[in-house]
Amino acid sequence: MDSTTNMAKSVEKLYEKAKKYTETSAELLALNTVDKTADVLSSLTFIVLLVIVVAMFTLFINVGLSLFLGSLLNAYYLGFFIVSAFYLVVALILYVYKDKLIKTPVANLIIEKLLKSKNSASKVFDSLKEGEHD
Repeated sequence: MDSTTNMAKSVEKLYEKAKKYTETSAELLALNTVDKTADVLSSLTFIVLLVIVVAMFTLFINVGLSLFLGSLLNAYYLGFFIVSAFYLVVALILYVYKDKLIKTPVANLIIEKLLKSKNSASKVFDSLKEGEHD
């Protein structure tokens, strides 16, 4: 009778540890998901803001360059046509090489951010494993 009581207590203790381990693993997964999502969104936010600032800079440089070329050619509209033609060529090059120049680097950035490992998360997980052997 005594051995069945000990066995029942051991099974109950094992069940409690398994339940606690599962709950802790689920919490850790949720925290890792939040961390990676925040990291990806903050990186993308920075990139979007940087693109906006560079676009504004480029806009004003292009207006100035168009006016300068127009003054050299004695026709302001020709300066704007030349700068527009340059950007048409750039747009065609980007369209032709869009996978290599845009899709692949952006996908790699997102994948790198999602798959990066955090030392703190693995330390927590390792400490949980060590706690099981008590």
